Amino acid sequence: MNIKYSYTEPYKSLQILDELSNNESLTQRDLSKRMGIALGLVNAYLKNLIAKGCITVKNIPSKRYAYYLTPKGFAEKSRLAYDLLQDYTRIYREAKNNYHKLFFELERAGTKRIVFAGADEVAEFAYITLQETSLELVAVLDMENSEKNFFGMNVQPFSALNGMAYGCVMITTYLRKDIVYRELTSIGVSNKDIRSIFPIIVHERSQKELFL
Repeated sequence: MNIKYSYTEPYKSLQILDELSNNESLTQRDLSKRMGIALGLVNAYLKNLIAKGCITVKNIPSKRYAYYLTPKGFAEKSRLAYDLLQDYTRIYREAKNNYHKLFFELERAGTKRIVFAGADEVAEFAYITLQETSLELVAVLDMENSEKNFFGMNVQPFSALNGMAYGCVMITTYLRKDIVYRELTSIGVSNKDIRSIFPIIVHERSQKELFL
């Protein structure tokens, strides 16, 4: 059931271009906070985009640097968005098949109650597939969509997991999977209780696959 998606680099580049297109100027530290990734990784993506002519750099007070999109950067942003849309269409199609396999494996292992972590389009595929099993969805968590309604369930913040009885937590987002994983572990969820059909980046240079 291993799926090897390698869209991290273009997606992160698109995130940076999108952030810069919506703001007059941002520093590396600003981008690091907004994207939830290390400064060193932001620096690497910026260097690549600067080399391509997509970003320019200007000095600002306090001996810092701010980054701005060039006309080429706006064109690159549109190209990446189009390419990733095609990729995501395939990812979501494959996600349904892989959730089907994982849910039945969990069922055979004796799992009864699961939690969704992430409430976007991937979670919707997971929910539809879940209806074919006897597994019970006890909660849906999300850091951005808290209080949203998800198939009749209120989306809750990650803190709601404390004291909740569940068999495993399923990461049900592709775009924010790494951030969600870090949030889960930061509140004390054990690796053995987390499942994902997508590879998770635990450290900048490594991936951890959380499969049953």
